[in-house]
Amino acid sequence: MSELTARQRLDTPRASSRRFAFNVDAEAVGQFSESIARFLGTGRYLLWQTAIVIVWIALNLFAVSLRWDPYPFILLNLAFSTQAAYAAPLILLAQNRQENRDRVSLEEDRRRAEQTKADTEYLARELAA
Repeated sequence: MSELTARQRLDTPRASSRRFAFNVDAEAVGQFSESIARFLGTGRYLLWQTAIVIVWIALNLFAVSLRWDPYPFILLNLAFSTQAAYAAPLILLAQNRQENRDRVSLEEDRRRAEQTKADTEYLARELAA
């Protein structure tokens, strides 16, 4: 049986020939997601969202001429679903960035602790001698 070419083999991934010219600054996206995640976790956001929902429902129930989303409020539900679809990944991205900062901080703390221990042991040996 003949040897399979790299293109025919299924056990190794092919190198993609597609290159996107769209470059995104990961740091800028991360900072933006953190600012959104911080805002979503505030009482101010909850007050704004509550006010918007109350106005939305009141206008659609009582203002007959302005009724754009009647009683089951399908459009409001769509807005909440879209908000959740974007909020969850942004919050996860912010958590991942915080996790990375915590890991770097922990590594620095460990390095300092090791250095302090080595210094203490050195001083103990010097005092004992």
